[in-house]
Amino acid sequence: MEKDKKIKKEIKEENVDVLDILLDEENDSPITLFDEHDKGIKFDQVAIIPLEEKLYAILKPIDQMEGVADDEAIVFVIEEDNGEAQLVVEIDEPTAMRVFDEYYKLLDEAEEKEGK
Repeated sequence: MEKDKKIKKEIKEENVDVLDILLDEENDSPITLFDEHDKGIKFDQVAIIPLEEKLYAILKPIDQMEGVADDEAIVFVIEEDNGEAQLVVEIDEPTAMRVFDEYYKLLDEAEEKEGK
């Protein structure tokens, strides 16, 4: 019986909206996203950045990814599809760079507040 409860809990957690996970300040667990071949790739969340009426997530791959260095992160735009949030890689490089610039500005502001 205990095993059945655990399986149901795991299934339920898999159905949690990705936006709920990203916006949960208490959550520090890796986020697993699936590629076009249904291969799970684990990411650490770096930041959520609002920009130009859109919401972006900066995620750093934990698992090795082809074409992504160990010290690189990826910008995802959060889009809604049939009422469900989805992460889509931001392919527009200028937009991705603006997201990173905004992230660095927020880091600088946080450091200034700590220094005062």
